Amino acid sequence: MVLPQVVGFKFTGHLQQGVTATDLVLTCVDMLRKRGVVGKFVEFFGPGVKSLSLADRATIANMAPEYGATMGYFPIDERTIEYLNLTGRDSGDVKMIETYLREQGMFADASRPDPTYSGDVMHLDLTSVEPTLSGPKRPHDRVSFANMKKDFNSCMTNKVGFKGFGYQEADTKRTQKFTYEGKEYEFNHGDVVIAAITSCTNTSNPDVMLAAGLLAKNAVEKGLTTKPYIKKSLSPGSHVVTEYYKIAGVEKYMDQLGFTTAGYGCMTCIGNSGEIPDAVQNAIIEGNMVAAAVLSGNRNFEGRVHPHTRANYLASPPLVVAYALAGSVNFDFETQPLGNDK
Repeated sequence: MVLPQVVGFKFTGHLQQGVTATDLVLTCVDMLRKRGVVGKFVEFFGPGVKSLSLADRATIANMAPEYGATMGYFPIDERTIEYLNLTGRDSGDVKMIETYLREQGMFADASRPDPTYSGDVMHLDLTSVEPTLSGPKRPHDRVSFANMKKDFNSCMTNKVGFKGFGYQEADTKRTQKFTYEGKEYEFNHGDVVIAAITSCTNTSNPDVMLAAGLLAKNAVEKGLTTKPYIKKSLSPGSHVVTEYYKIAGVEKYMDQLGFTTAGYGCMTCIGNSGEIPDAVQNAIIEGNMVAAAVLSGNRNFEGRVHPHTRANYLASPPLVVAYALAGSVNFDFETQPLGNDK
């Protein structure tokens, strides 16, 4: 039996305020792709793991196909026992499981030395993780949120490839006018036509989902809106999300921005985005425009999200809302306002 190599990935420190599990997993995907872990297992361990919620860990494990591993997993610790209790397991069974694992030396705690791995050990200080997107064509092409506008503009003129669209400098300023619902709009390269909060696991994480809901609430209360031709959708990983959205009082604000629940689980990730308005599609084709999609899923290969969105960026749910409000990925949140309040 050929046993797979196990690569250790040690986390130290803790995520800074405002940094999400999505930012962390896109950072890990970038690092692991560069290392090369195809056919291998990856175990995330170390003191930094303690600060990660179960939902954060699930987000990281879920993207194993994107970083190329056979699987990514975490050691059994107190969070595992919390989960067993939370999901209604018999308390006697839970106690027996914990006792057994501790006796076998398989329960991770501060007293246990670091495991010895058959592969090498990678390191990441969680404090260094910053808000992140990935794109425009692959999930492991990480882009710093602060550097997004600059990166998109360099992609426009780079030769055609994973980080390039091959346009001449003069063509990057081209625009295309179109009429939608009786109103004229001007389409620019990088304008968003699909904004989707989607994906089974990433959209089951309460931290990022409530962050998106709170951003929507604050935006609506300031009088901000999204352009009507942008196709917005919300497809959470679980019905539970809908319940806590209602209880938290943010569902109505998501609806007002156009992020209405379209269903649950896989949607835009697997290309189930549906059609964009004909007027928008015709403008993209006639002007040879680079249209953008921003989604919280884990796949963004060219042509997968929609045949006419050539720039597809993976981002956390709150950043999906932010880019829907901005209306373009050619946008610098440090220097440009999202809009004018009422």
